[in-house]
Amino acid sequence: MPKNTKVTQREHSTEPVTESVADLLSLEHPMDYKSSQMSMGLSPGSTAPGKALLPSPDPDAEDGRPAWNNKLEYILAQVGFSVGLGNVWRFPYLCQKNGGVVEPECEKSSATTYFWYRQTLNITSTIDDTGGLNWKMTLSLLVAWIMVCLAVIKGIQSSGKVMYFSSLFPYVVLFCFLVRGLLLKGAVDGIAHMFTPKLEKMLEPQVWREAATQVFFALGLGFGGVIAFSSYNKRDNNCHFDAALVSIINFVTSILATLVVFAVLGFKANVMNEKCVVENAEKILGYLNTGVLSRELIPPHINFSHLSTQDYAEMYGVIKTVKEDSFDQLGLDACVLEDELNKAVQGTGLAFIAFTEAMTHFPASPFWSVMFFFMLINLGLGSMIGTMTGITTPVLDAFKIRKEILCVVCCIIAFLLGLLFVQRSGNYFVTMFDDYSAGLPLTVVVILENISVAWIYGTKRFMQDLEDMLGFRPYAFYYYMWRYVSPAVLIVLITATVIEMAVSPAGYNAWVESEGSERFQSYPPWALAMAYALIIVAMLPLPIVYIVRQFNLVSDGSNKLSVSYRKGMMKDISNLEEQDEQRFILSKNPSEAPSPMPAHRAYLGPGGTQEMTNTNYGTSTKTGYQNIGSPESEL
Repeated sequence: MPKNTKVTQREHSTEPVTESVADLLSLEHPMDYKSSQMSMGLSPGSTAPGKALLPSPDPDAEDGRPAWNNKLEYILAQVGFSVGLGNVWRFPYLCQKNGGVVEPECEKSSATTYFWYRQTLNITSTIDDTGGLNWKMTLSLLVAWIMVCLAVIKGIQSSGKVMYFSSLFPYVVLFCFLVRGLLLKGAVDGIAHMFTPKLEKMLEPQVWREAATQVFFALGLGFGGVIAFSSYNKRDNNCHFDAALVSIINFVTSILATLVVFAVLGFKANVMNEKCVVENAEKILGYLNTGVLSRELIPPHINFSHLSTQDYAEMYGVIKTVKEDSFDQLGLDACVLEDELNKAVQGTGLAFIAFTEAMTHFPASPFWSVMFFFMLINLGLGSMIGTMTGITTPVLDAFKIRKEILCVVCCIIAFLLGLLFVQRSGNYFVTMFDDYSAGLPLTVVVILENISVAWIYGTKRFMQDLEDMLGFRPYAFYYYMWRYVSPAVLIVLITATVIEMAVSPAGYNAWVESEGSERFQSYPPWALAMAYALIIVAMLPLPIVYIVRQFNLVSDGSNKLSVSYRKGMMKDISNLEEQDEQRFILSKNPSEAPSPMPAHRAYLGPGGTQEMTNTNYGTSTKTGYQNIGSPESEL
């Protein structure tokens, strides 16, 4: 530390001395699957000698359902829906947790913390005090839903184009932040902390519950967006490849974002640790000058003008050992870097407080701040578009409603519901919804989806459907996972969640203005009732839809879907009749005509044998279309 710093000046002056973070930083220099389909022993482009095949019609072109312009738009839409704010603040926060100016409130916290809670949120001290609407956030909410409405009002033809930018731009920003973050002092410490496991945490049920919830959030499971986007693909789309690709991209994105966050947090921890060393060194100098501490306690090689964290740790250890009885009265901090890295930042605070505070120390910090928050906007819009598509698509499939009207009405309702979160106390409701409306209900929805497919519809039948679509038999691994492993794991997860909710106190972290910090507070009775009501309301559509379908109160749109399938089947039969007629005219046996319908292979489960079944017209053997009218039968 240079001799002209305030640490050395303290030896010649009795005035109180402080050293800012800026002073510290100034010292640093800166396979085409169609070819694998069963084709009666012939390649897709070949025909048997003397036999001509008519082109098979495309049933998707007949039912009037819109389709993606290309596969890239579909993949980008899925990635944009699954990769959201949770990848940037929720995943790094969970990874960290389990592995200014003159205002008294600001002085007790920090400049960025004060700006977030007081200037941005203008938050109240309790959830009981609503404080009215925050007009800045209300306006932002309105603009966001207008953008979503414009993106989805014309269907996937317009929203698909939006995905090109909203899905790809965040990766550009994250890569730039990663390069910049790795060049910061202390970035390696943060990344090393990220990959340091905390094995004792593996025994806590909450870790597994939060991990599962993160998977649901990250991939959008249970929300309907994945199914809605996929419904616009052709029936022979390789969904196996799409599912694996989107999952891998989502995982890599989470790791990339976490690397960026921990690199920046490592830098911030080093800055705060150096600040801690400076402040406590000033205290020790004061104690030395006033005779509270003897200079014999200071190791001879320690130079206060160039005091490193290692030197301070050694000096701190000596003083603590010698002054064991009166050490607490000295008010000295250990200034351990690990403690700074272990400080958990709750929820949105990671992105809007810790990350922002670190960016203020970046060169050209306004530029990086704009890029970072513009990235967050894109991530949020991508998830909002996917969620809205998951709501509107099944409604449009089941009822005859104008798409434009439905989209506008849904966005208006969503905006009105969102007003709850843009009150001055809205951040507390965000925490409540995150804890109660998305945890247990989402897990229940996913396990019911799993049971419906694996046990009610039938895993064998579902595997057979996939084989007919993909042209190859799915791995036996999926059979056992869908039928046994996944339901068992989800049941254990639900049980652990219910137990934890019953044992752990229900509450939230309230911002106390007088203390300039957060304090845990229990929910009042009305808020607790609202929290449990969220769980019930989130799961309520399940029994309601079951009752409605059981008593045929509302059409489920299956007739419309069946018509499109039957339309395609009738096209195939019509072509087959024309071929038979041509064979008859040419004195050929109609039975010699090859069937345009794909050969059907009965899926007998993992390890089962495959039997080729004759699918020529007029026979009574099983086909993929035979089960349209009888979905109850198990193959």
